[in-house]
Amino acid sequence: MTDHSDKRISPPLVDLPIRTASRGFYDGFSREVTIPAKVIVSLLIMWAIFFPVSANETLTAANSTIISTFAGWYVYLVAFLLSACIVLAVIPQSGRLRIGMADEKPEFGRLSWFAMLFGAGIGIGVLTYSTGEPLAHFSNNPDIIRGLVASQSAEAVRSAYIYTFLHWGFAAWGTYALVGLSVGYVAYRRGLPLTIRSALAPLFGKAMSGPFGHVVDVVAVVATILGVAVTMGLGVEQFVAGLARLGLGDWLLDPDGSSSVPAILLALAILVGASTLSALSGVGKGIKWLSNLNLGLSALLLIVFAIFGSLTYGMKTLGLGIFDYIRTLVPNSLTLFSEDAPFGAELVQWQLDWSVFYWAWWIAFAPFVGMFIARISRGRTIREYVFGVMLVPSLVCFVWMALVGGTAIDLELSGAAGGSIVNAEMADQLFATLAVMLDPAVAQIAAGLIVVLLLTYLVTSADSAILIVNTINGAGETEGDRRHHILFWGAALAFVVGSMLVLGGIDAIRITMIIGALPFSFVLAAMGVGVLKAVVYDLIRKSQGVETRAVELADDVTAREAERGNEAT
Repeated sequence: MTDHSDKRISPPLVDLPIRTASRGFYDGFSREVTIPAKVIVSLLIMWAIFFPVSANETLTAANSTIISTFAGWYVYLVAFLLSACIVLAVIPQSGRLRIGMADEKPEFGRLSWFAMLFGAGIGIGVLTYSTGEPLAHFSNNPDIIRGLVASQSAEAVRSAYIYTFLHWGFAAWGTYALVGLSVGYVAYRRGLPLTIRSALAPLFGKAMSGPFGHVVDVVAVVATILGVAVTMGLGVEQFVAGLARLGLGDWLLDPDGSSSVPAILLALAILVGASTLSALSGVGKGIKWLSNLNLGLSALLLIVFAIFGSLTYGMKTLGLGIFDYIRTLVPNSLTLFSEDAPFGAELVQWQLDWSVFYWAWWIAFAPFVGMFIARISRGRTIREYVFGVMLVPSLVCFVWMALVGGTAIDLELSGAAGGSIVNAEMADQLFATLAVMLDPAVAQIAAGLIVVLLLTYLVTSADSAILIVNTINGAGETEGDRRHHILFWGAALAFVVGSMLVLGGIDAIRITMIIGALPFSFVLAAMGVGVLKAVVYDLIRKSQGVETRAVELADDVTAREAERGNEAT
């Protein structure tokens, strides 16, 4: 009889030791990750503050080279990540696998789960871009560049929403979902640390315990800080614009309509201070409470637009937008414009300014959001996880963009706005829409609601990022006393945002983020391959009766040792 035992696949790796300090300032932290990450971020801050001209010139030159050279890489990488998530969810065998033990129940209910992942994900961006992006594409998009429709015409609306939904739909949430799945799957099934390097263990094994793993985690920490800095920068500018709309003084804005330096410093002091206090309270308290508050206030703001805005126009735009988005998703996700085609230079520049910028933003934001989603998603199946993370937040983004942005466009098309919305600064366009849509007194109240909502979204994003950075630095440890490190990263985030806003506005932060996203994009590609390998190999193990979970493997080893002991006896 033939022995097939040598053909059985080996059990998965369930031990990935990461050296951490046992005492002192870095007690419980990996010095090899924490110190280099702090040094890199600190040097960036000092460079921006003490050598602003050199920093601005160097960053701009590097950005031009990177974004043009790697545009295709970003486009095809995001398409691959999205495809990997969908494949894992729809295949019955992989979709039923649980991110955790066999009978493990989720820690958070679905409403709180959704509120936290959405609030930490792109809540601030939705507030800024709910009017800003539809209006921008209403004025200029690839169809307008080709001459197929006229700028700021009724015919331009459908194409405007195709690209708006492309940027805020499955691509963003598929990128987040892939990171969360690749980390959460190996952490909660195999007992590996809840950190980025663990997601590469299916490819590189115990090599991730050493210097290679340290580099991966350092890259993730730096990308997280820079990715969150873009969101914070957008939020700070809109927060200041809201305070100015509330009549708190002309000193808040410079003559060109941008935020003044004193206003930026005040806003950062309020926002980062509150974020740090919330981070000190942990996920189960401050972040969960603020996320639920975000959801409630967001719903209230949508109700205001549903009652006083262009509800019928917005719902028509939503329906057509989703239809057009699904119809064009595959070709638009794989399209890379070339300068050799008609209108090529303009199309390439548009794609670099919008799609490639977004893909870089989502990639830079992915270690933070993905890790955070993994932290709150234990116990869910892959199918529930992927569809929950991708479909529900995307649909909410679409509703926001269609109803809020649709109202702004409708007011412009009808002539009621007279250009006051489309010509406003992006940070002020939401407030400008309210000013046209509502009576002055009611508009003031609604503006106050948005300022509060911005505050809670900013605090949620920043404190979640601080906690995730400390989780990576702490070798996946989510608990423990790390107050001094929370304070450091809170201050570092404030200095990154503040120095870059003063240096060159939100464009300087965008440039820095795109540069910081590039190293992590290669890590992210490996994570996509790693999670596919991990799931496929686990399905093979399951068919062969080989255990795939850390606890079950430990029980299996104990049983075999006891059996050998009985045989010896």
